Amino acid sequence: MHAHRTPAQHTCDVLVIGGGVIGLVVAWRAAQRGLRTAVADPAPGGGAAKVAAGMLAAVTELHYGEQTLLALNLASARRYPAFTAELEEASGQDTGYRACGTLAVALDADDRAHLRELHALQQRSGLDAQWLTGRECRRLEPMLAPGVRGGLRVDGDHQTDPRRLARALLTACERAGVVFHRSEAARAVLARGRAAGAELADGTRVVAGQTVLAAGSLSGRLAGLPEEVLPPVRPVKGQILRLRVPRSHRPFLSRTVRAVVRGGPVYLVPRENGELVVGATTEELGWDTTVTAGGVYELLRDAHELVPGITELPLVETLAGLRPGSPDNAPLLGPTEVPGLLAATGHHRNGVLLTPVTGDVMAEVLATGRLPDEARPFSPLRFTPVLQEQSA
Repeated sequence: MHAHRTPAQHTCDVLVIGGGVIGLVVAWRAAQRGLRTAVADPAPGGGAAKVAAGMLAAVTELHYGEQTLLALNLASARRYPAFTAELEEASGQDTGYRACGTLAVALDADDRAHLRELHALQQRSGLDAQWLTGRECRRLEPMLAPGVRGGLRVDGDHQTDPRRLARALLTACERAGVVFHRSEAARAVLARGRAAGAELADGTRVVAGQTVLAAGSLSGRLAGLPEEVLPPVRPVKGQILRLRVPRSHRPFLSRTVRAVVRGGPVYLVPRENGELVVGATTEELGWDTTVTAGGVYELLRDAHELVPGITELPLVETLAGLRPGSPDNAPLLGPTEVPGLLAATGHHRNGVLLTPVTGDVMAEVLATGRLPDEARPFSPLRFTPVLQEQSA
């Protein structure tokens, strides 16, 4: 990159605003389609995924009323092995993908009833999950608390390491010829009612045929766009802990273990490198990313009830990040009201899981103008007031 005294102007086919895992996968897939692609982000490879646990939990994350999202989550989960292989080949880096499965357990009678209901919903949805007794759970994972009352074994819910995933995507983008502008998009540029790129904080102007808003929870704050077109995403805070399992304690857990403790979900994700990730709080606190004593205490307290031996492990990191939440907790994918402006945001708890399918869907619509059927329910237009009235 040359240092310019006067504002530089760059031209591309696609400008992706935001360089988290979603922005990067969109840029990589667009570049593979032969589109000249640029990314605007002061620190690409960052974003919410840096704080995420990387559970690919389409089945155990199933929530009532989210069956439409389930189909997209499952479609993305199915793509993960091939996606991982392709990305690792393209980047020459390991992404930490593990097909280790997940065990969801219940600690008391209420949790057990809730888990039984979840199992019934999973079965009705055609998902593969096996009910285990408390004893069977402890046979699989001997570190579990003696009080575990039962559980669901889901071998199809895997994990990846979001930080390594982001690094690999960054490398794959660079190798595919994506141009990185390491500056924030200050305002969108509209020309004759059409999106035409953005002005960056450093004065650079990027002129683009198509612009993709993929800035996570910041996507709704871009200047220069009409209010009603901005994606209705909000920040949802999550605090997470990283512990280290010393060699003498391995194997500590062989798969992801999760539970609902006192009404709040807690999960423990063991990485191959001996790291153990414990998460995550869900807090509606605006743009606050403070790691709080209360958040850390609650996570450790709940994790300790599940796996008492956790308190002996070194605590190496505490983090807080912001998930992009949408009004219906599902992503916004595809064209907006403004011609030339597309969205890929609002992934909430599922950003890492939905990375492969988001890349495929967005590349298809960018290259052909056609939004694939699987993404239709997630069109940003579902939140546009005028269109809602017409369809009512």
